[in-house]
Amino acid sequence: MTDDLLDGPGEPVGRVLGTADATPLTFWTAVSPDSYLQLDDVVVTRRELPDREPVTIAGVVTQVRARHEGAQFDSDVFAIADGTLPAQVQEAAEITTTRVDPELYVPPAPGAAVYRAEGDARARALHFDRMERRIPMGMGRDGVPVYLNADFLDGTRGAHVSISGISGVATKTSFATFLLYSVFRSGVLGGDAVNAKALIFNVKGEDLLFLDHPNARLDDATRAGYARLGLDAGAFPDVRVYAPPRVGDPAGTPDVSSRLTGVDSFYWTLSEFCADRLLPYVFADADDERQQYTMVVHSVTAHLARYAQPADGGVSVDGTRLGTYADLVDHIVEQLNDDETRGDWAGSAVGLGTVNAFARRLIGSKKDLGRLIRGDLAVRRPHSINTAESAQVTVVDLHNLPDRAQRFVVGVTLRGEFERKEKAGTAKPLLFVVLDELNKYAPREGSSPIKEVLLDIAERGRSLGVILVGAQQTASEVERRIVTNSAIRVVGRLDPAEASRPEYGFLPPAQRQRALLAKPGTMFVNQPDIPVPLCLEFPFPAWATRVSEAGRPPSQTLRSITQSADPFAVVGSGASDDDIPF
Repeated sequence: MTDDLLDGPGEPVGRVLGTADATPLTFWTAVSPDSYLQLDDVVVTRRELPDREPVTIAGVVTQVRARHEGAQFDSDVFAIADGTLPAQVQEAAEITTTRVDPELYVPPAPGAAVYRAEGDARARALHFDRMERRIPMGMGRDGVPVYLNADFLDGTRGAHVSISGISGVATKTSFATFLLYSVFRSGVLGGDAVNAKALIFNVKGEDLLFLDHPNARLDDATRAGYARLGLDAGAFPDVRVYAPPRVGDPAGTPDVSSRLTGVDSFYWTLSEFCADRLLPYVFADADDERQQYTMVVHSVTAHLARYAQPADGGVSVDGTRLGTYADLVDHIVEQLNDDETRGDWAGSAVGLGTVNAFARRLIGSKKDLGRLIRGDLAVRRPHSINTAESAQVTVVDLHNLPDRAQRFVVGVTLRGEFERKEKAGTAKPLLFVVLDELNKYAPREGSSPIKEVLLDIAERGRSLGVILVGAQQTASEVERRIVTNSAIRVVGRLDPAEASRPEYGFLPPAQRQRALLAKPGTMFVNQPDIPVPLCLEFPFPAWATRVSEAGRPPSQTLRSITQSADPFAVVGSGASDDDIPF
């Protein structure tokens, strides 16, 4: 930082306080009577040294206080207000150092002039000048853009994002989608942005089903805000939506109510369920792994993979054709209850009580998973969730599914995507996975197949180009290794009890307090490049977040993949290629 960066802004906003200790990492500045400093302001000062070049010290305001100087008692405030007791109001601001240049860690001298950092001085103070690839995240309190270092998002030097905050107030999902929009549209990925993918699980309402629709409430002020961030305000251009089939619908119609076009059903055939060993994801609760019947789960899974054969849309096991998930469950339970076949299915060392516990749990899954695991729909009809063959943004709607079915879909889908990336053996193209309610799928205690997949993504996903953007109300209840491996940590509005947890130790005390008051759209972002979390506001979504905001959809989303591939595939159930589907 050069001298003109210090002197350019004009008069100083204050001077380093002499009545409080100044250290190289924190110091206080007295604010000039005709100036002010607020939380998150960026300031800069300089320390002159004998026989060495001056040291420039920049920092962020992390606390501000005001007091009467000359008052001895609390009641003096009334006399001072009446003018009968002389006193002076003095404001002071605590500064947390963000950069020292050159790196000679000496405290600023009391009385040294402190300037508001603007322009290049602000960029240097916040290390933006060292970011070769900057992703705009929003506006700081000063109305100037705030950036994220792409190296800590795309796996170059780090990966993964953890977003915490109260449900419905912290706007966690809105920030996650804005971050994706900024990554895809800001140009930081260069040519890789065209092939980069995003997989978003929609778990609440149908708010994320309209990402490709422009927001009808978008105004000129919001467009100008996007322009200041270097972004065009608009919807996601390439989106594909998947939804589960409706309950009891033999045609497999997507179970959505607000979006009527461009939606595909997803499901798994009975043959895929057996051959791909998906049974463990039926038992995906953390509680299941604490039960002894997990050994039965793996034994039955292996038996199905070995002996189940495709048969007219369903499967044939032990010479019996099974056409529905309920048929498969009943057959498994029947074999486990038979003394002659129990050993082949569950193993000889398993007790009858353990087998019965497994059977009860399996029977309970028939209602939840019957519409997802099918033997009555066209096998060749597109039905798989595969981001490599989908749009740039793939939205998987789960909100109409019960908890067990949601876990099954998340676990199986993530496992499939991660295995595809492993086989590819390269980090490009990137795959961003947005998952809300992370504390449900990867809780701190216990183990489950889904948790193992998420841990794999957190620990190895960086090298494979799989980036987890996890959101949760309580980071304290999420598996520690997942939070620890997240290079970027974001906090919105917090519950008071949650804010006191050690997982938020990266927030200065004042920011922890402010997180209890943060309004929707205000986030505190911590990244490795900057020693102090930055407070920012991200703009109103340029895409529709509910059906009432949805503008005219793009023409390419009016037809689903199924309709585009085969207009007759949505009609009938299980018909062969030679059958007339009417």
